[in-house]
Amino acid sequence: MISERTRNSLWKKGVTICLGLIVIIGFTSVSGAAPLSIEKQGSFAVGGTVVEATEPYDPRHPTPQSQTLHGDHANVNYQIPVDAKKPPLVFLHGAGQSMRTWQSTPDGRDGYQNIFLGKGYPVYLVDQPRRGDAGRSTVKGEIPATPDEQFWFGQFRLGIWPDFYADTQFAQGEENLDQFFRQMTPNTGPFDAGLVADSLKALFGRIGDGVLVTHSQGCGPGWLAGMGSGNIKAIAAYEPGSGFVFPEGEVPEPIDNASPFSPLKASSVPKQEFMELTRKPIVIFYGDNIPSDRVAEPHKDYWRSAREMAGKFVDAVNRHGGDACIINLPDRGLTGNTHFPFSDRNNEAVAEIFEQWLKQKGLD
Repeated sequence: MISERTRNSLWKKGVTICLGLIVIIGFTSVSGAAPLSIEKQGSFAVGGTVVEATEPYDPRHPTPQSQTLHGDHANVNYQIPVDAKKPPLVFLHGAGQSMRTWQSTPDGRDGYQNIFLGKGYPVYLVDQPRRGDAGRSTVKGEIPATPDEQFWFGQFRLGIWPDFYADTQFAQGEENLDQFFRQMTPNTGPFDAGLVADSLKALFGRIGDGVLVTHSQGCGPGWLAGMGSGNIKAIAAYEPGSGFVFPEGEVPEPIDNASPFSPLKASSVPKQEFMELTRKPIVIFYGDNIPSDRVAEPHKDYWRSAREMAGKFVDAVNRHGGDACIINLPDRGLTGNTHFPFSDRNNEAVAEIFEQWLKQKGLD
């Protein structure tokens, strides 16, 4: 039973209660758009491993060897709107990020979570294994307290510290930048693309067919998951910068760039596995301030090499009969987007381009 105190609190938040059960929850989006009607929401862990005990447990003399450790799972938060569309959208963050990146923007507007809930899509947000709320790792990790934010300011293409690019879509201001830096979060154990992919496959095995939306470092595990799950019906990748896969014998040469991450390399997978990527539509989005030719500035030149490798990946998918494309946002009239186009000031217009693609592929 729901207590009277809880009932009153929920009522003030717009929750409908029937026979002691919460039926529909009405939320107002953070940017003041139309209220959202949520039929179901929750959270759960998926995937992961268990370190088993190797000796009997004695409560008077507990030892690590006598106990278990559940870890390396993903954490998932989900919301399903009233009259939901069929394909849920599953969002995986990039490096140094958690599901927070999809929630509200650094300047407090709606992120992709609310934007696509408002469009009627079920939304699943993932914290990958050993990150954020899925921080329980079964292997040791070190979290260095190394100052690095000015580098990431440049690598994420906000500008060159301390100056923003003149056309930036990042919502400037000291408080907004403070919020942006504070949403970054470390790995609690070594990054493992295969482990992340396994958790995604387990998630889609639980919820059924849907669309996987990835960002940056998360795009690599996304390709691996897409090759291993028939429930992943499409993949949308925002600004992949690593983790590209190619069939055996078709891996392109590494691409040199002016960054500390040079050269940019791709990986080989069995052709039979790669062919799974040709059976689902794929779209890759890139923002602005990415040159077409080599430049001396390391951050821009890194993304030049990443987009070039993405082009080779798209060519490989399509060469084998697939349906992949790159959408450069400036080509659609959206300029100044950073490495986080889904949280830039024009993120609703960015989302509209993604939704148009979903409709074109019959995924709405």
